[in-house]
Amino acid sequence: MPEAKISRSESLERKLSILIEINQALSRSLNLSQSFSAVLQILQNSYRIRAGAIFLSVVEEKRLKMAASLGYVADGAKTEYKYGEGITGRAAESGKLIVVPRVSKEPLFLNRKSSWNSDEEKEQSFLAVPIVLDYQTVGVLTVNLKYRSNRDYDNTKRFLTLVASALLQPIRLRNEIELERQKLNTENAALKQKLQGEFSFEKIIGTSHAMREVYTQVAQVSRANTTVLIRGESGTGKELIAQAIHYNSLRREKPFIGVNCAAIPDNLIESEFFGFEKGAFTGALARKKGRFELADGGTIFLDEIGDLSPMTQVKLLRILQEQEFERVGGTETIKVDVRLIAATNADLEKRIQSGEFREDLYYRLNVFSILLPPLRERKADILLLADHFMLKYARQQGKPIRRISTPAIDMLMRYHWPGNVRELENCIERAVLVCEDQVIHGYHLPPTLQTAESSDTVPRLSLQESVEGYEKELIQDALKMCKGNQTCAARLLNSTERVVGYKIKKYHIQPKRFK
Repeated sequence: MPEAKISRSESLERKLSILIEINQALSRSLNLSQSFSAVLQILQNSYRIRAGAIFLSVVEEKRLKMAASLGYVADGAKTEYKYGEGITGRAAESGKLIVVPRVSKEPLFLNRKSSWNSDEEKEQSFLAVPIVLDYQTVGVLTVNLKYRSNRDYDNTKRFLTLVASALLQPIRLRNEIELERQKLNTENAALKQKLQGEFSFEKIIGTSHAMREVYTQVAQVSRANTTVLIRGESGTGKELIAQAIHYNSLRREKPFIGVNCAAIPDNLIESEFFGFEKGAFTGALARKKGRFELADGGTIFLDEIGDLSPMTQVKLLRILQEQEFERVGGTETIKVDVRLIAATNADLEKRIQSGEFREDLYYRLNVFSILLPPLRERKADILLLADHFMLKYARQQGKPIRRISTPAIDMLMRYHWPGNVRELENCIERAVLVCEDQVIHGYHLPPTLQTAESSDTVPRLSLQESVEGYEKELIQDALKMCKGNQTCAARLLNSTERVVGYKIKKYHIQPKRFK
């Protein structure tokens, strides 16, 4: 084989080896600066470049910013070019590779990065290779080579174009990561704004005097770091109040972590609160952060705190006093900055007397107490809540339900609601589910509301009584829609004003009530 062919074969093998090494270097790190510096080092060691740099485009500003360099003076790292400025800027603007065989003969060569030490060093070749993605320049690779009059620039251009193509993949990945990060930041900001709106105490439903007092207390305590104890029966919305306090506080940008103490077994509650170290017990294959550590900087909400075991109460007291703890199986003391909001439906005073709850913990928790009234003591809010839940579940289930009939409202108002707001919500959700009309009627409500005690009806009705009851309900609904106007109600019922008037007298309906 002729010597020239052997030389070309060796040269091709060497370049392929360099490209493989470059691709391996680019796959080792997501840090572009580190990856690009490794590429330039490979080119210096294996391809004998004298100096090199990789610029990234700031597309919206049409300028190039240096991402990595090798062989230049220290302040070269600050080098920037506008599109069209110098050889590097022209390569970015045109998207075409530019070769300068002798930089000393090229007036456009700006020499911003180099400091020549001798006349020999001044005689160099310079290549600017654009890195192009989807017809847009995303960067430029620049290389300084020793000047040779017989250099094969075609082969050099082909090789450096392949190097620039290899650089494209990490740049593409960086751009995708940046776009995803921006998307996540936008979504995160929107979610936080939505949460702040959703859990703003102005959004909590209720205009009764008892609830107005609760709103005043929430407004007073939200901006402070004071420990809050929310008391009230099950289903009154204690967690909703806790969220309102957090999302209206200075900690709203930090996590809100909720824990139901009654739902966690005693043998797991310590590891749930404080986390555990790897190997702390069988199955602990890795370190896990506890709820207090996850809530650092934010708020932790401990629901049903009266159900905590005595041992956990001791550790909780230490956190409240010192704001520090150790993970299960660990010795490192972890300090946190957490605001505590606790809730209970238990009589803590009685539990203190029976020895089930620590008195010192009680005084630590009961700094600012909020008492949520049961629904039976805030009758004025029942209709507001019922309408809210009706619209909510009608939207979810895609049903055109517009209102609740007057007899159904009367049934809701008479009921004593042992399950409070949670029971009312479940009741309305069921009514929306079974309703095939635009109006929720009394017969759509659960059987518990249709007993003689709760709705003044008898358990068994004759056919005539059932028909009359339904007829009365229809007339009341029509009057409600017409604001008490009997002529309008008659038209809606496809009847006459005389017949409707007769029925109104028969059923002792008062049209003025609906004006």
